[in-house]
Amino acid sequence: MKNYTTDKIRNITLLGNSGTGKTAMVEAMLYNSKAIDRMGSVASGNTVSDFTEEEIARGNSINTAYAACEWRGFKFNIIDAPGDFDYVGEQRLAMRVGDIGMVVATAREITPSVGSDKAFRMCDKEEIPMALYINRVDEPNADYAATVKAYQEAYGKRIVPFSIPIMEGENMIGYVDVLDHKAYKIGERDEASEMPIPSELEEAASKYHNELMEQVAESSEELLDKFFSEEPFTEQEIETGISASILQGSLVPVFGGSVNRNLGITFMMDTFGRFFPASTDGKSVMAHNAAGEEVELNCDPDGPLAAFVFKTIVDPFVGRISIFRVVSGTFTAEDVAYNLENEQEERISGLYVMRGKKQLEVDKLVAGDIGAVNKLSNTKTNQTLSRKEQALKIEPVPMPVPCLTMAITSAAKGEEDKVMQGMLKLADEDPSFTIGNDQETSQLLISGQGEQQLNTLCAKLKNKYGTEAVLSEARVPYRETIRKKVRVQGKHKKQSGGHGQYGDVWIRFEPGDQDELVFEEEVVGGAVPKNYFPAVEKGLREAVLEGPLAGYPVVRLKAILDDGSYHDVDSNEMSFVQAARLAYRNGMPQADPVILEPISAVEVHIPDDYLGDIMGDMSKRRGRILGMGADSDEKGFQVVSAEAPASELTKYATDLRSMTQGRGYFTAEFVRYEQAPPEVADKVIAASNKEEE
Repeated sequence: MKNYTTDKIRNITLLGNSGTGKTAMVEAMLYNSKAIDRMGSVASGNTVSDFTEEEIARGNSINTAYAACEWRGFKFNIIDAPGDFDYVGEQRLAMRVGDIGMVVATAREITPSVGSDKAFRMCDKEEIPMALYINRVDEPNADYAATVKAYQEAYGKRIVPFSIPIMEGENMIGYVDVLDHKAYKIGERDEASEMPIPSELEEAASKYHNELMEQVAESSEELLDKFFSEEPFTEQEIETGISASILQGSLVPVFGGSVNRNLGITFMMDTFGRFFPASTDGKSVMAHNAAGEEVELNCDPDGPLAAFVFKTIVDPFVGRISIFRVVSGTFTAEDVAYNLENEQEERISGLYVMRGKKQLEVDKLVAGDIGAVNKLSNTKTNQTLSRKEQALKIEPVPMPVPCLTMAITSAAKGEEDKVMQGMLKLADEDPSFTIGNDQETSQLLISGQGEQQLNTLCAKLKNKYGTEAVLSEARVPYRETIRKKVRVQGKHKKQSGGHGQYGDVWIRFEPGDQDELVFEEEVVGGAVPKNYFPAVEKGLREAVLEGPLAGYPVVRLKAILDDGSYHDVDSNEMSFVQAARLAYRNGMPQADPVILEPISAVEVHIPDDYLGDIMGDMSKRRGRILGMGADSDEKGFQVVSAEAPASELTKYATDLRSMTQGRGYFTAEFVRYEQAPPEVADKVIAASNKEEE
């Protein structure tokens, strides 16, 4: 592949629901550009961008893939982001490196799909120009005009078709070019020959053409004056105005066709080159240098090198492949890159552009381009490669907060270490999940966005590293405490020839106001020598790790040593450790022990329409609504603030997604412990007794 200048590069991120045809669109674009000889299909498992075992088995994308192709003097870097909501981390990273958000929908949507809605909101938030491709216009019950209308009602007058499919029954035979007001019949490889505009489409074509002229007029004061004076625009003014409107986000071009049949794709590709922003048109990127100073980076091939790694692939044959966008400067195959975050140099052994898993060697990549290198040992996804003499770090993409936590164990006994090591390697590919040991519950916990993501990670673990893992519900870390004061004796006495063991303590146990054990002594007259006080405290601190009801740690406990006795010969520290434990064991059941459950502060972000349902559901989960209000980050969304028991939130990520058709999301953070209701406490105690059996 030849070298391209920055102004000839188009970085296109495909977004939208799973199953709308994003992967098939990649196939069509590559086929039209003659990068591949034939189009693969998801059903056959032979597409360029869905090439992992898990994707082929599931029939949908679960990883961000990138494919480069050449098209009539331009280089297209196509970034295929997974559509499922569990992979929002992948979507955010893909958005960071794209200059165009290409939303793929279907012609049977009476309202915009959840995936489309999320894509529009993400692009608006990041100020990324957009396009909309309405797929499957040739399927039964498809209605291109109705779908366009639905999107216009949802997103306003910026939604304007650039093409109108020409149909014969359910077959698309051509399209109307709205801007140039011409019609074309589709031939081989989606090539077109001119034909008359069908009479039934003339009115719609004129209407949409006028809407485009209004967009041109509104792109500048000068053109607006010309529009009101009814002076015709020149071809250059139209191109400048359309490009400006797309860049400003006031125009979202709409295309129609069928990706599986490769219809309407070449017209869309031509439009990308003609009107859509190049890398040079994007906004600057902020970075920090080694001194911590902020540096503004422009898409300049002569600027300081800064390459942002947005995807890592661990290939069993090639090793680690790091895919990046050159934000500034020029990356060469002979470079020695530097990672400021971990202060390590990385030697480059080959520079590539990718076409799915296929590598095409190049000698350099300029600012705005996307490429890959192999076998970086110290650089992970979301990090920056630069040069040591001008070390830079681009602000990482914020990863979504994990909202589903499950326990993960090895299917084969004794292979827990293999599970942990394998998952840590997978974290190089997907930084949106976390894994770690919970010392309290003695479980290995994995946290992510949803069950599909966690199940996929287990499948990858088996396929790549030969280790099978099993997911189960994570244990809730309950606590125990007391509600009454008691005074008890703990006496440890043992004689077994020679020196014996003797320790005797009287301890008052009472409710405390701190989670940590509070130990005090009020011994009078040396009944227990001072040198044994630490041993008594040690015995109690060890004992409170296991409560009397269900074996959970005891909190909010105050213990006061006020009396006891000792033996000049037989007493020692261990004897008083044991005596303290006996006092604890004797006293706790008498002190009205109770189970405490963890309470989480929850913020639920939902569209306005679901407010009542979510509040009702939260009440069923024993949640307390603390407040609600408009979401400052999401237009048309509400934020519900509540507190709820952690045990009621274990599957809330899945339930919330179901209740809101995938639109809602939440965050939860531990705030305190509260006494569990009797029915909950009884279940916790019963479960503990069952485990002991």
